[in-house]
Amino acid sequence: MIRLPRRRRSDAEEAPSTARRIARSDRFTFQDLMAEATAGIGARPARLVTTLLGTVLGIGSLVATLGLAQTTAGQVARQFDAVAATQVIVTPGSASTGGQTVATARLPWDAPERVLRLAGVESAGLSSEVPFEGTITAVPVNDPSAAATAAPPLVAASAGLLDAVRGEVTTGRFFDEGHDARGDRVAVLGSRAAERLGVQRIDRQPSIFIDGLAYAVVGVVDGMERRAELRDAVIVPMGAAREDFALSSAEELQIRIQQGAGELVGEQAPIALLPDEPEGLDVAAPTGRSELGANVQADVNVVFLVLGAIALVVGGLGIANVTALSVLERTGEIGLRRALGATRRQIASQFVVESIVIGLLGGLIGAALGVLSVVVVSLVQQWTPVVDPLAAVLAPFVGALVGLAAGWLPARRASRIEPVAALRG
Repeated sequence: MIRLPRRRRSDAEEAPSTARRIARSDRFTFQDLMAEATAGIGARPARLVTTLLGTVLGIGSLVATLGLAQTTAGQVARQFDAVAATQVIVTPGSASTGGQTVATARLPWDAPERVLRLAGVESAGLSSEVPFEGTITAVPVNDPSAAATAAPPLVAASAGLLDAVRGEVTTGRFFDEGHDARGDRVAVLGSRAAERLGVQRIDRQPSIFIDGLAYAVVGVVDGMERRAELRDAVIVPMGAAREDFALSSAEELQIRIQQGAGELVGEQAPIALLPDEPEGLDVAAPTGRSELGANVQADVNVVFLVLGAIALVVGGLGIANVTALSVLERTGEIGLRRALGATRRQIASQFVVESIVIGLLGGLIGAALGVLSVVVVSLVQQWTPVVDPLAAVLAPFVGALVGLAAGWLPARRASRIEPVAALRG
């Protein structure tokens, strides 16, 4: 077998392959783009700091406002839940007959003892406004010449009402079950009713006169978040109201429950009170989180989100302004690169990448400062800090998107600069 000598390529044949190798080696790669963008960013450290400051403030404000919104809303919601989510109110049902509202059932006098057997119930108490048109005074003598004043409300209650409505005794004590069972003529005054009647101390066993009947004042109460109107009332035992004022039934049963037990107690309380006719009672029980607290939280979130969005827009405008200024200052550099073969796409990509990197750095720093500010404020206010991890993680990417949006228009303008016009200028 005879081997023929290989024919040597001519220079004309080797020229295309050489050109392809040169073109391949001169291709503007992603690494080259990042190197150019990084060099452009680091060339002016002072301007980089000022540009980052706008993005840091925008992203930091956004993260901080989101975190503070969640934290403060959580505190507000807990305040509402502490009252609303632990309160069950049972009242007799009513029906309209002949234009008059008539109760369809009555609460039993031992209603507190019945519901205290249910799981999740902490305390319970009956209450009813006593139909009373007489006078309540702190002196036994009736002065006919004195100006007539309306008597404070007279309320009958059982011994467990104070704890059920979250009240507190400021002086003296609250009457107990013995006073109620015996029908003792003792009274407890709300804080404002005590001021109105001039009763400030009980160590001298003061008395008030309810329609001429002397009732010994045994205490003054305040607080009562669930029944704030009781601060203006004179409270007497149910037994005394039944004997002296013919009180026929209680108006409502206040039940204090543990959080999360609302649905269970709401279902079981009517059966425990009226096994034969549970549908005759109306029950107001929390089904979950307080709706008022949830509405407040939503409003707080909207306000803080708007503030964060405004701060973010300000940061984006800062990036856009600095990028546009950078394009004007680097017009000669852009023209030179275009003259050396850089395409419009490469010029635009460089400025877009610079803006994205600035936004990303600002997002990272801003997210860290935002989380730190939420923690510091929570520690100062003794709150529980609440920060959504997703918000902190996505914040740098939001900064990058802001940088992309802010740098797109200046980059587009830079790509349209003609080499001759740039070099001439």
